[in-house]
Amino acid sequence: MTDILIRLFVKDYKNVSDQNVRQRYGVFAGIIGIICNMVLFAAKLSAGIISASVSITADAFNSLSDAGSCIVTLIGFKMAGMPADKEHPFGHGRIEYVSGLIVAIIIILFAFELLKSSVLKIFHPEEITFSVISIAILVLSVAIRLWMFFFNRCIAKKISSKSIKATASDCLSDVIATTAVILGIIIYLITRINIDAYIGCVVALFILYTGIVTAKEVLNPILGEPPSDEFVSQIKDTVLSYENIIGVHDLMVHNYGPKRVIVSLHAEVPCDIDITQIHNIIDEAERELKSKFGCEAVIHMDPVATDEVTNKAKAMIGALIRLIDPNIQMHDFRLVNENSSAKLIFDIAVPHKFKLSESELIEAIKDAVKSIDASYELIINVDKV
Repeated sequence: MTDILIRLFVKDYKNVSDQNVRQRYGVFAGIIGIICNMVLFAAKLSAGIISASVSITADAFNSLSDAGSCIVTLIGFKMAGMPADKEHPFGHGRIEYVSGLIVAIIIILFAFELLKSSVLKIFHPEEITFSVISIAILVLSVAIRLWMFFFNRCIAKKISSKSIKATASDCLSDVIATTAVILGIIIYLITRINIDAYIGCVVALFILYTGIVTAKEVLNPILGEPPSDEFVSQIKDTVLSYENIIGVHDLMVHNYGPKRVIVSLHAEVPCDIDITQIHNIIDEAERELKSKFGCEAVIHMDPVATDEVTNKAKAMIGALIRLIDPNIQMHDFRLVNENSSAKLIFDIAVPHKFKLSESELIEAIKDAVKSIDASYELIINVDKV
């Protein structure tokens, strides 16, 4: 059914790499969410009034807050699709993440209010009544929210949207919460034990959990998160496929919103190659990265010596570093002869929270090299991977 709706209401739906098409997907998901949640709110509120159930009423207002969240998401997608301007040269793509964060805050605040009202009902319980209609409404709402989960998850996958993925998770948590309300009704009908207020607390806690997870989902790209290993490998493999590019390092990926990525990296090239020739190769690699991955790419050339003496010294240092820790990476290796001394200048990249401090690591490498050849002077720069 989701695919049928997409074909009917999303123009050029197959071209998901296009920003305009992606925006249409987001707006369409928002409109569907608003309609479904408003229907659920009206139905659940009616059931809550009929049965005088705080848990059902809480679930109803949860659907209302979900409708408000969909409105925020819809506006966020519309604003994120605005083109770059003087004040925002990299576009407005991150507004999508900001709208998701607003949604998360709304969910968390609403969860606290529901939790407070449910706790009060524990100490001041009210008689409740249930009808077949109210139970049928809740069962129907579970079916609708379950469909909305699959609907939003499908769209989130198609356009790689964290905010819509968070909406899908919210739908799933609502399914669990409403199922808990139905379970409470069944227990009451069988045992005549009223746990309605306790179920209301459970619903509120589920909503709170969803809000926290949603906040984390959308906050990470705002703060900055690492690219996937697969994307990094694809970038490196593409650049290294070009002749005379012998190494890649200092790869950085800057995310300015979905489908708005800037990649910068250093490419090692032979120091004795014609500069015009290698410049043309670098330009071609940048164009391929843009064409293949839809990203702006900036490649810095690092000339490196490839003579036998330098390669031998590089192999020796590399072997010693791997003995210290195989996760350490080495790049920008140079052998500089000055008068009677030889300087080895290179960078090493280590993981965050490495077991040794920067000074301890440098000292360990120098000691290892001195044990083999004390004539070398080492100049080492430490980067974080």
